[in-house]
Parts: sequence; C-alpha cells; structure tokens
Amino acid sequence: MVTFFKIIAWLEGISYILLLFVAVPIKYLQGNPEYVKLLGMPHGLLFVAYIIVAIMLKYDQDWNGKTLTIVCLLSLLPFGTFFIGKFLKK
Repeated sequence: MVTFFKIIAWLEGISYILLLFVAVPIKYLQGNPEYVKLLGMPHGLLFVAYIIVAIMLKYDQDWNGKTLTIVCLLSLLPFGTFFIGKFLKK
C-alpha cells in the first residue's frame, strides 16, 4: 500500500506542477483555457486518490493525526508530494 501511495503522490505532484506552471500561464498569457481543462480533471482525480489512500494508510500504518496532517499539507505545496518517500521513511 505504501508503494502504491508513493506512485499516486508522484503522479499527483507531476500533474500539479504541469497545471500550475504550464496550463495556468498558457490560460492567462495566451487566453487559451484548453490546457487547464485537459490537465484539471486528471489532477483532481489524483488529488482525491491521494487523500483517500493517505486516510487508508493512517489506519493501516497506525499514523497519528500529526503525520496525516503533514502528508495532506504536502499535497497542497508545489513539489511537496515528491518528499513523501523521504518523509515516510522516518
């Protein structure tokens, strides 16, 4: 389950970076919202999967509330999910 979570975290991080640093600038600088529409749905699904798997891992790995909170906050920061692997090893 942890390996699956790391994969979801990595994919969610990639989709977030593409959305923030590629699609949104194209939308506002060139007036083309197509990339936001194209990348928004996969990112949203990956974000929901990330949160659901994190909650499942809370019970599976016996995390405390602080660990779950940190893991969820990392999903809100650009590049945050790329540090999940290092964080979970502690």
